[in-house]
Amino acid sequence: MTSLSTPNSHYQRPYPDLPTKVNGAGQWGRCMGSECGPGGSQSRAVWCAHAEGWTTLHTNCPPAERPDNRQSCFRVCDWHKELYDWQLGAWNQCVPVSQRSGGGGGGGGSDRGVPPRPDGDCQRGEEGIQTREVQCVHMADGAPAQDDICEYFEPKPRLEQACLIPCPRDCVVSRFSAWTDCSKTCGTGLQNRVRTILAPPLFGGSACPNLTEFRTCQPGPCEGEESLYSLKVGPWGACSVPVPVPVPVPVPVPASLRQARHAEPAKPQSEPETEPEEGESDTPPGRKKNRKERKHRRERKNRKERKERLKERRARKERKQREEGKEPGEEEKKEVEEEEERKELAQERPREDGRARLDRQARKQQRRRERQKEREMKMKERERERGMKEKERERERGRVKDPETRELIKKKRTRNRQNRQGAKLWDLQVGYQLRELMCVHKNGNTAAISHCHQETLPVTYQACVMRRDCEVTEWGEWAACSKSCYDPNGPKGQRTRSRRLTQLPVAGGADCPLLEETEDCTPQGDAVQTCIAYNWKVTEWSECRVDVLLSQQDRRRGNQTGLCGGGVQNREVYCVLSSNDTPSNLGPIRSKEASRPVDSALCLGVAPNTTQLCQLPCPVECQVSAWSAWGPCTYENCSDQTTKKGFKLRKRRIVNEPTGGTGSCPHLTEAIPCDEPSCFDWLVLKLEACIPDNQRQCGPGTQVPQVQCVNSDGEFVDGQLCRDAILPMPALCEVPCPKDCVLSPWTLWSPCSHTCSGKNTEGRQMRARSILAYNAGEATAQVAAWVTEMQGGVQCPNSSALQESRSCNEHPCTVYHWQTGAWGQCIEDTSVPPGNASLIGPGAGVGGAEPSCSVGMQTRKVICVRVNVGQVPPKKCPESIRPETVRPCLLPCKRDCIVTSYTDWTPCPATCQTGLKQKRKQSRKRIIIQLPANGGQDCPEVLTQERDCETPSTCPGYRWKTHKWRRCQLVPWSVRQDTPGALESCGPGLQARAVSCRKQDGGLVDVELCLKHATPMPALTQACQLPCQDDCQLTHWSKFSTCAADCVGVRTRKRALVGKSKKREQCKNTQLYPLSETQYCPCNKYSAQPVGNWSDCILPEGGRLEGQLGMRVQGDIKECGQGYRYQAMACYDQDARLVETARCNSHGYIEEACIIPCPSDCKLSEWSNWSRCSKSCGSGVKVRSKWLREKPYNGGRPCPKLDHVNQVYEVVPCLSDCGQYVWVAEPWSVWKVSSVDLKENCGEGVQTRKVRCMLNTIDGPSDPVEDYLCDPEDMPLGARESRLPCPEDCVLSDWGSWSRCPLPCSGNTTRERTAYPIRQPGGGKQCPPTAEKEPCALNGNCFTYSYNITDWSTCQLSERAVCGSGIKTRMLDCVRSDGKSVDLKFCEELGLEKRWQMNVSCVVECPVNCQMSDWSPWSECTHSCGLAGKLWRRRWVLQVSQGDGRPCPPQLEQWKPCPVKPCHSWRYSSWSQCSTVQGARCGEGVRFRNVSCFVSDGSAGDAGSMVDEELCEDLELAVDGDKNIILQETCSVPCPGECYLMEWTVWSRCQLSCARGVDLGLGAVQVRSRAVLAQEPENLLQCPDQDWEARPCTDQDWEARPCTEGQCYEYKWMTGPWRGSSRQVWCQRSDGLNVTGGCPSTSEPVSDRSCVPACDKPRSYCTEAGICGCEEGYTEVMTSDGLLDQCTLIPVLEIPTAGDSKADVKTIRALSPTLPTSNNPARAGRTWFLQPFGPDGTLKTWVYGVAAGAFVLIVFIVSMTYLACKKPKKPQRRHHLHHHHQNNRLKPLTLAYDGDADM
Repeated sequence: MTSLSTPNSHYQRPYPDLPTKVNGAGQWGRCMGSECGPGGSQSRAVWCAHAEGWTTLHTNCPPAERPDNRQSCFRVCDWHKELYDWQLGAWNQCVPVSQRSGGGGGGGGSDRGVPPRPDGDCQRGEEGIQTREVQCVHMADGAPAQDDICEYFEPKPRLEQACLIPCPRDCVVSRFSAWTDCSKTCGTGLQNRVRTILAPPLFGGSACPNLTEFRTCQPGPCEGEESLYSLKVGPWGACSVPVPVPVPVPVPVPASLRQARHAEPAKPQSEPETEPEEGESDTPPGRKKNRKERKHRRERKNRKERKERLKERRARKERKQREEGKEPGEEEKKEVEEEEERKELAQERPREDGRARLDRQARKQQRRRERQKEREMKMKERERERGMKEKERERERGRVKDPETRELIKKKRTRNRQNRQGAKLWDLQVGYQLRELMCVHKNGNTAAISHCHQETLPVTYQACVMRRDCEVTEWGEWAACSKSCYDPNGPKGQRTRSRRLTQLPVAGGADCPLLEETEDCTPQGDAVQTCIAYNWKVTEWSECRVDVLLSQQDRRRGNQTGLCGGGVQNREVYCVLSSNDTPSNLGPIRSKEASRPVDSALCLGVAPNTTQLCQLPCPVECQVSAWSAWGPCTYENCSDQTTKKGFKLRKRRIVNEPTGGTGSCPHLTEAIPCDEPSCFDWLVLKLEACIPDNQRQCGPGTQVPQVQCVNSDGEFVDGQLCRDAILPMPALCEVPCPKDCVLSPWTLWSPCSHTCSGKNTEGRQMRARSILAYNAGEATAQVAAWVTEMQGGVQCPNSSALQESRSCNEHPCTVYHWQTGAWGQCIEDTSVPPGNASLIGPGAGVGGAEPSCSVGMQTRKVICVRVNVGQVPPKKCPESIRPETVRPCLLPCKRDCIVTSYTDWTPCPATCQTGLKQKRKQSRKRIIIQLPANGGQDCPEVLTQERDCETPSTCPGYRWKTHKWRRCQLVPWSVRQDTPGALESCGPGLQARAVSCRKQDGGLVDVELCLKHATPMPALTQACQLPCQDDCQLTHWSKFSTCAADCVGVRTRKRALVGKSKKREQCKNTQLYPLSETQYCPCNKYSAQPVGNWSDCILPEGGRLEGQLGMRVQGDIKECGQGYRYQAMACYDQDARLVETARCNSHGYIEEACIIPCPSDCKLSEWSNWSRCSKSCGSGVKVRSKWLREKPYNGGRPCPKLDHVNQVYEVVPCLSDCGQYVWVAEPWSVWKVSSVDLKENCGEGVQTRKVRCMLNTIDGPSDPVEDYLCDPEDMPLGARESRLPCPEDCVLSDWGSWSRCPLPCSGNTTRERTAYPIRQPGGGKQCPPTAEKEPCALNGNCFTYSYNITDWSTCQLSERAVCGSGIKTRMLDCVRSDGKSVDLKFCEELGLEKRWQMNVSCVVECPVNCQMSDWSPWSECTHSCGLAGKLWRRRWVLQVSQGDGRPCPPQLEQWKPCPVKPCHSWRYSSWSQCSTVQGARCGEGVRFRNVSCFVSDGSAGDAGSMVDEELCEDLELAVDGDKNIILQETCSVPCPGECYLMEWTVWSRCQLSCARGVDLGLGAVQVRSRAVLAQEPENLLQCPDQDWEARPCTDQDWEARPCTEGQCYEYKWMTGPWRGSSRQVWCQRSDGLNVTGGCPSTSEPVSDRSCVPACDKPRSYCTEAGICGCEEGYTEVMTSDGLLDQCTLIPVLEIPTAGDSKADVKTIRALSPTLPTSNNPARAGRTWFLQPFGPDGTLKTWVYGVAAGAFVLIVFIVSMTYLACKKPKKPQRRHHLHHHHQNNRLKPLTLAYDGDADM
């Protein structure tokens, strides 16, 4: 790979004297080429540059050093992605950052596997960096490639990463165990104590200490000579098979030689000298070669080898001495030679000494073998004769057999041959194995066999089976893919391949590998079709279900209709065949099959939702306006005026259209009968000015009215229509003359006081006028008459003439109106063809073209009603306004119920399940897609079908069939002939058998099927025993006979003698060989008792009234009410063993009634009425509230957010009509002139009037209200001061209203008001100005107006809605420039633009109740037996609660106990003691154990009890799941004096590497160890090393219990109390275990606190504080430097008892200060010793107490003396003091704190 250069890299000059010109090169360009691969090329720029960086000519640089500007490269294409990839190496060791940055590289310490140890007190570890190698490789062969190729597709992975070097972890060991017993019963032995490793050393921590401690022990002197030698048995050698070679010449071997040969230690099997030679295996005695020469050859060879080893040792010793500078002496050489010779003689001498004893045994065995051989020869002769007779009889029978029988016999023999062990699959070969015998000295050295005095030597041979590894064939071809279609998104298929067995593993051979493997596959090829697709389908949504309001959560309120707003609706989801995959030619069958639900697992992707929020529109209530004023009396029909009957009408209009049309609105018109009706009349618009008669200037005159013809609705019409109406006449009036009385114009008529007139009510209207000026000379009547006569002035009327009243609303109070009923059901109208349905309106029918949709008609009842009376005849109401009684309607289309086809039948349970007592069922269902509506066809009642499963056939299982055991094979004669008793053909051996694999019906199948599906393969071999002549043979014990009843009678079991044993006398001895056993029948007593906890409270499943279960609210069930809880019952026998509950006549449960409290929701009151709008004009707010009635409990719906007084408010903006409240002023009173002039009656005066705020209605101001509701700025004056005009003065009318200032307001504009003269002046007088002006001032009398928009209100819902869609509103307000809200008409008159939207839709989150699924069926029992079994059922949350909805219940699962069943299991007994074969004392041994039937209650604390094996008959023979039952294993018995390793301890707990309780992520480890045990002090140097091993805790390690979660342990130092100057200090693990190691040595507490310097003064000792103190009775005298100088005796104060008359004697004694001064018994009192100083020289606490008490006593004495000598106070103040005391009694204040935080 070519290296790259950068523009900034410079050519480094090799020598400093070359020119300072260097070649520069740019980056390589892009690899170009016509083909992909290595054929491309790339180029780069090359230039000559000066060393300072500037470019120069190429000639200045050496041409030979010019870099290449072109090179070949690898052109990468997209398809190379499949060929090349990054190869990531393993991360290297973590190196500290400091070491790496310092250039250390990695350090080359000797211990490479251990990272550098962090210094100091390590807490977490040291940060480091680790690296790895990353290279681009060719994936096919792993060949390296250029990095550019892989970088083209993916950036190069990182080469470094941060890591952590953990703190070193020292080895942690447990505390020592107790000392073992002495290894000897006499003499000098050893005691051991051991400890185990709890945590291994990690990350360079300290190594583990010794696990064993020894100490000598001497139980006592030995009586007699101590045994120094032990016969040791070696392990069995490899299994071998001798090759038989016939040897024609038998050579007899003396028995003595054979015995000596047998006693010699065996050689390893690997040495060629010890292997049996050809022909040895099966030759009888006397046919063997002479082995004596071979034996001498081996001995010579061994001696030669020992001499060679001796020479090598001498040479090594000499070299070592020379290296140390010493010369080896001759004496040392001689001593070494003599010691070696003594050892050789010691090894050869025992053989010669023990030979005589072995010869005697051999002769005895030889005679026994000869007698046995004679008996065998006779038996063989008899057997041969008997066999000849049997063959003769068989020939006779064979002649009679037919050909079919002979064919069956032939097949059976063939099958038997196939099942024999000689077949390849069952290649069993019985061989033999030997073991070595040796005599071991107690010092561990091997000695001659003769030193071990044994009567009989152990057997050194046994039969065995040759090891065979499992053998299999090569893999077969892959089977076809399980998926035959193409589906890119679906799961892949699988294909398998297999191989066959050719040899089963035998005798511990290698296990068989997998015989079948599976891999994912996808079908390939053009003929592969696309897989059938499935998709989800859904049913229609159910009706929207609205949860009730919080205020309606009351069971006493049954009416819960009319709910609206947001709710929940559900639907079903099911899986169907995709419609695109169904053939199109199926017609109706296609749609039927397409809608058939299938298994939901076939549909991929996420299933659609089954629940959603919905909106139920709230009904809009009809809102109408207020009534209008009564209209004129008009004809019912103006075109028909024949009748004289008329009506007055008043109307109102619909303000808000209701849901479902105007039929639900109240009546809009009311009528009153009247007389003299007319359809048209003249309306006086205004009266012209008063014109005096006779063209005079003043005096009486007339006013001409301006009229307009109007109809009954007040609309202007043509005047010709009023030709029959009476034209209004001109009105009389008067223009005052200068001296006449002047009256103001009449006010408008007041509103009518009543809307109708009756007997007690009459409508009246009033109007008034006031006197503006009196006539001349008005004072008294006489004066007035004189003035009138003299001057002609018209006098003023009296006060009663200033007011007028008239009748109004004279019609009687009999109001009629038409009342309508609800529209009836839409009935089909046969007169209208179905095709005209579209004429009714859009949306006619579902789809609009279905023939079933048609036009119908609706009718309703219409009656005439008199208000406050009831129904009256229809003629009382005007017929012209009668509502319609019939209207057309659209019949909705019928919707039939639509259901899917039935699903397929659910599969029956697997037929191979055994023990099916009940008959299983299968079911199928169909789903409702569309519910019926509008009279459509109803849904079928049956939606689910069920049927019994068919009777299952025999299970297609497999089983092993065992064949007959073959004859017992003994060890070959060549091996066992030298053993005592070997002449007899008897003893232990092996026998084999064949096994075959069968189907349940008995058919023969391949063995692989049983290996895969059946139980473990039965044993192919077993140990057997060929009985010898003198052995007694008996059958196995039979089972005990059954008992007729408990506690009655006995039961027996038997066995019998077999064969010749029946005739032998020694076998008939029933004491040694009992043939029957008897025992009493068990006397079982059973008792039942409850176990475990009570179950959850469970409601009954069906069969009960729903009212007992709870209340169903809108499909939401509250599960509550009475249920039952259960407790399991267990049955025990008299031995406290668990038995079946039927023994106690119990069904297994205790049942008890229980109550599940019903959830109670938060209950609020109804909404209060809305308050008044906070402002009487413009926009304000109005409020309504609810208050809490009941808090929620038991999981009820929560309350909304309440305030501190448990109320919830709703505030909305409101807009008040500025004209709804008006000021109403009464007429001005009569002038009150301040200076009365009888002649003139004029001058300055005052007028008053009443002003009231009144509610303004359409008929005018009606009721008085509070003054604050009216605008105070607009309040009229209640009094005015003015000048009353005199006669002949000009009288003007009241001023009119001010004109409006022109906008914009400015100081240059003015406004004006005018008045007009009512009386012209006389006598040359002039009228004052009739116009008045004032400048316009902004916000004074001139205002600008603008619209103001309020904020949005909260979302407003309908009256009965709780959530969902609503409307937010805002108000438009007209605001004056000074900020005052005024009537909207001011802004509207200006034509201001309204560009705002007043209403907008909104949504209030719905309080959705939690929706739960139904309870699942009860699960299977969690335990097949025992006390802890539980049945569970669960449910799921379908819809999470939202808002104020009812929360989900916390209980998502329930349990109840299973019936208690005893747990029977097979268990091992404990291993027996390791015992060697008879005759041997140590070495290889065997230990045994049994497997028995145990019963337990399944709990961890129950060890179980052994019971009869019959109770475990139905169980497979397996212990803890392991079917490989091992009842015997080899073990080792240490020889006396031997130092050996103990057995491995159990694996420790998994321990994590933690820092302050936090896992560092380095994994968990566990450890086990083996300690050393020694028995002889002399052999301690020969002890093996202790051993331990650690392993990571992984789930894959089958030996260990998987540690999915390791333990984080902390270690800390613990201390005990001080005992003098010392205390115990130990390390403790966080789980309370005392350990050694783990605690930091730097923080170890001090265990010794000896005083320095030592406390050597008399009566001194070392205190706990580590300083010297004095004993009791002595005080310390300290030196200037704080050290103890001496201990001085404390003076003793002796306080005698009351009988002591000499109590004042003070003695200072130097000896025994605690003894009394005198021995006189009459003075035997109590003596106290007051010692003011403590041991450390400080004053004791009681000294301070005594001083304080003395001070208080002195103060008390002084105070009492002062009070006694003080003068008494004067008695006059007693009353005051008493009163003051009484007042003080009232002062104490007790504050009782009630827990409120606000106090």
